[in-house]
Amino acid sequence: METVVIVIHLLLAIALVVTVLLQQSEGGALGIGGSTMGGFMTGRGAANLLTRVTSVLAAGFFATSIILTILARGTVTTPSILDSVPAVEKSAPKPETPSVPSSE
Repeated sequence: METVVIVIHLLLAIALVVTVLLQQSEGGALGIGGSTMGGFMTGRGAANLLTRVTSVLAAGFFATSIILTILARGTVTTPSILDSVPAVEKSAPKPETPSVPSSE
């Protein structure tokens, strides 16, 4: 189950990076798409489509991140490092009393 979610998470991450790189930047110099897309879509239509696709991919990415966190939480054997520290004795050792030979 966890492997399937990780694969979906990675595919969403790659698709998210690609859609962000396809979007036209404010300056117009870094966008791959831009206004030279021919007759496929207008600039406004492409921007709206890419914005919606980016939003859907980002929501899926966050959802898979939360699912992976929940799945990983169930596999923890020791919940805290403080639980694995051995208890320390606080009483000091008692000194040995010397044995005195009896003179009877």
